[in-house]
Amino acid sequence: MQSFSQRCEEMIPIAKPIIGKEEKEAVTEVLNSGMLAQGKKVKELEERFARLCETKYAVALSSGTAAIHAALYAIGIKEGDEVITTPFTFVATASPILMQRAKVVFADVQEDTFNIDPDDVKRKITPKTKAIIVVDLFGQPADYDKLSKIAKEHNIVLVEDACQAVNAEYKGRKTGSFGKVAAFSLYATKNIVSGEGGILTTNDEEIYEKAKMFRHHGQSEKIRYEYLDLGYNYRMTDVHAAIALSQLHKLDEFTNKRIENAKMLTEGLKNIPGITVPVIKDNVKHVFHQYTIKLNGFKLLRDQLIEKLKSKGIESAIFYPKPLHLQPSFKKMRYKEGDFPIAEKLSKEVLSLPVHPAVTKDDIRTIINAIKEL
Repeated sequence: MQSFSQRCEEMIPIAKPIIGKEEKEAVTEVLNSGMLAQGKKVKELEERFARLCETKYAVALSSGTAAIHAALYAIGIKEGDEVITTPFTFVATASPILMQRAKVVFADVQEDTFNIDPDDVKRKITPKTKAIIVVDLFGQPADYDKLSKIAKEHNIVLVEDACQAVNAEYKGRKTGSFGKVAAFSLYATKNIVSGEGGILTTNDEEIYEKAKMFRHHGQSEKIRYEYLDLGYNYRMTDVHAAIALSQLHKLDEFTNKRIENAKMLTEGLKNIPGITVPVIKDNVKHVFHQYTIKLNGFKLLRDQLIEKLKSKGIESAIFYPKPLHLQPSFKKMRYKEGDFPIAEKLSKEVLSLPVHPAVTKDDIRTIINAIKEL
């Protein structure tokens, strides 16, 4: 009888971090150095990430959630403020708004890209609106021309949640450079990983200094044991930074492989009735953190398709099965079903298929043939 681990190895997984000899040697080097946290590897990662995003500054943190939280703190979000964001995202986009005791205001999404709808954002602006958190969902940048114009007209800060979109581009510019401040995640399933980790990017020196203070218990980096404000332990370890630095060397390789896999999936699935393949907008480099199809009129129900694919050794996943406004922690804010019809519709239709760099061409053919047979 096969063990559970053997059966899992035969599956084509929905996500798989690629950790090689370089990452392991980098970790060993840190362990041998005796400097394990907030050391020279963290500093090097910050410098290289800022260069990648073409921003002046980057701040390494313990997670993508911490990066968003630090961003909101650094731009001055406080109790009584309103922050607009999308309900069709992971909870870590919205939770930091509550951490700052501000009000979460949702705007619906666009059906083709899954990203926040600029027109609905405009409808949700009030005198209390202080920021918009824009999510580059599944690796495709949002409509920054329209969103930047809205933010400028209403004197609102644009915050970029690029946690799923490292190395993506909008009109030739890298993600992480569109908002006044941006956040990335280096979680184990992301396009590059450190296990756990996050990066904040900005061109604003004041935001940069406040974010550094916030990650270090509110302590000034210039005067030790001088606590200037409430802060958290959001520091990154050098172990995590060493892994991330090794991954940065492979970023273009990983990105190109995801794009290649996505293209092959689209070619194989685009003519199957009941399946809508991902849309890629003009002037956008989509980096496919997820390859997400929509099922509308397909022969099988979504749960049936998931089980059939699983029986054929193919893992799939739903991102996201329930929009945030219908989650218990947000429903108590008087949100209800029907408030955001596009997000609700998408949550019933979407299904993500394996697209990561460990997926081979044979794997792609297996996925396509399995769905065609069904």
